[in-house]
Amino acid sequence: MSQPHSSVYNNCKKPRTHWKSKLKNITKVFAVLITLLTAFAVNARSLTDWIEDNCEDCTARMATQTGAYILEKGEESLVGRAWLGQHATETIDIQYFIWSTDNVGIIAAEQLLSAAERGVRVRVLVDDFLVDAEDRTLFLLSAHPNAEIRIYNPNIAVGVSFWQKVKGVFTDFRAINQRMHDKTAIFDGVAGITGGRNMADEYFDFDHEYNFRDRDILLLGRAVADMTENFEEFWNSEYAVNVEGILAAEIEAVSVEDIKRHATELHAYAADARNFAPEVRQAINATSENFRALLAALVWDDMTFISDIPGKNQGDMGLGGSGESTRQLIAALQAATESVLIQSPYLVMPEGGIEFFRELVERGVRVRISTNSLASTDNIQAFSGYAGQREELLEAGIEIYEYKAYPAIRETLLERYPSLAENNPIFALHAKSLVIDDDVAYIGTFNLDPRSANLNTEVGVLVSNEELARQLTASIERDIHPENSWRTTLEFNPDGEVGRGKRFRLWINRLLPIEPVL
Repeated sequence: MSQPHSSVYNNCKKPRTHWKSKLKNITKVFAVLITLLTAFAVNARSLTDWIEDNCEDCTARMATQTGAYILEKGEESLVGRAWLGQHATETIDIQYFIWSTDNVGIIAAEQLLSAAERGVRVRVLVDDFLVDAEDRTLFLLSAHPNAEIRIYNPNIAVGVSFWQKVKGVFTDFRAINQRMHDKTAIFDGVAGITGGRNMADEYFDFDHEYNFRDRDILLLGRAVADMTENFEEFWNSEYAVNVEGILAAEIEAVSVEDIKRHATELHAYAADARNFAPEVRQAINATSENFRALLAALVWDDMTFISDIPGKNQGDMGLGGSGESTRQLIAALQAATESVLIQSPYLVMPEGGIEFFRELVERGVRVRISTNSLASTDNIQAFSGYAGQREELLEAGIEIYEYKAYPAIRETLLERYPSLAENNPIFALHAKSLVIDDDVAYIGTFNLDPRSANLNTEVGVLVSNEELARQLTASIERDIHPENSWRTTLEFNPDGEVGRGKRFRLWINRLLPIEPVL
């Protein structure tokens, strides 16, 4: 897909001024633009005002409790982020593992630029491993005085040459594999969203070839304060490096004209109905009208926002070890007495994991796991680890359901599916969720694999609430229904549903010693 900002990089002349002087000049230009824009802006109601006007007791409850609403559909999750971003008046703090330069990624960048232009402080923290934006794009966005971009653990992508990457693989393999898998979006410090979705088309059902069945949770109240505290800890850590510090040479090649042209093209792209469909805009506008109903649907309770520290597992455990999120989830699972229902796109048990679940089954706990099939998976390396453990997992008494590439539920989750039917896109699980004893619920970023357990930092919401547990159970049980998933047994697995090419790639990956980093 062509990128609207590509022309920004053409015919740039390198200025003679030092990059810090250049940054200062660009900031002055933006300051003038901000003055002009805000002079004509309508005073916006804050998110706090919206909440107070539409929910009589929400403000009082937010001080001690958390209100939660599960976002099952990709489009509703995108619309929720967009509406909150458009109505934020003070701060927007974004933390993601993946930010792509596809349609959703570009429009999200434009929305953040628009927020910065109306005076909102915007901070974006993205992991370095899967940053899909070109280096200059990162700087051009961060040049705005109200916006700042930092890169977490920049040792593999941004500002790193090919040979530096190769050197890193051989000299500091663990550091390269320690990634920030957190996914949070916080608006004015009062509303937040977390869950499995990254910022790219396929996480919001807008890709024409491959989409993820994912899940987020919208939060108001106490847990958002904890989410904000976690963001601040990462933002101020030694691992979060300012883009300007990484890309000093690139800054030298950027002119004021480049900045203005980039902003103009970004806004023009988002205004184009071919890129930002009118029906999506209508859904965003309708959120204002439906805000009271959304607040009424919130489930309130004491909720725990669980997270890992920056630089998780810096001890002497090699690729082993664990983190706070791992410990809290293990403690919750150990307390199970009747049932455990897990949804994880990648299923590779860390050391001791199979025995842990075997012991749960032996004491009468029913364990069911929903995961991807070979037909649906986007990560054949991770699936190879699962394939090597599958028989042992089944022998331990675990019930396994493998998601179909073309589940019937896709037409329910995606109202726009008829417009995509011609392409017949694959759907794959990407939701990371857990229900224990029909009472405890977890929604977050944690995959059931060694990488989440030992290397990646993870976040999520853990709560003991029967209503949220009921909603989450109903959702996962729909996903494991026969029309959406295959029930895998010792006598049957659905690997044969794919062609020989993918099965051959699976066979090759099973030969590789990569399980600790899956």
